[in-house]
Amino acid sequence: MEYVYAALTLNESGEEINEENITAVLEAAGVDVEESRVKALVAALEDVDIEEAVETAAAAPAPAAGSAGGEVETADDGEDEADEAEEADEGDADEEDEDEEASGEGLGNLFG
Repeated sequence: MEYVYAALTLNESGEEINEENITAVLEAAGVDVEESRVKALVAALEDVDIEEAVETAAAAPAPAAGSAGGEVETADDGEDEADEAEEADEGDADEEDEDEEASGEGLGNLFG
């Protein structure tokens, strides 16, 4: 991630994003620089308008809190989910009853 931050820093300061400048920023920050990662980043950003990419990312909706997997459920949350599941099951049963009525009261009509 620090490689991307270096590129963003260079972009913000109006400097050219090239291998030499990214390496200089990373070394100044005390990062052990991997030349292959620097080359890959520079190549990946070659045709990217960073300002546009930042604006697009800022306009995108943020993920809900806890969606990264660190969510803790309370006892109330579990009960609410169980209630929602029961309501969904009841809704499915109602739909099945309506389907049977619409088709002539189920299988009984087929066999007389």
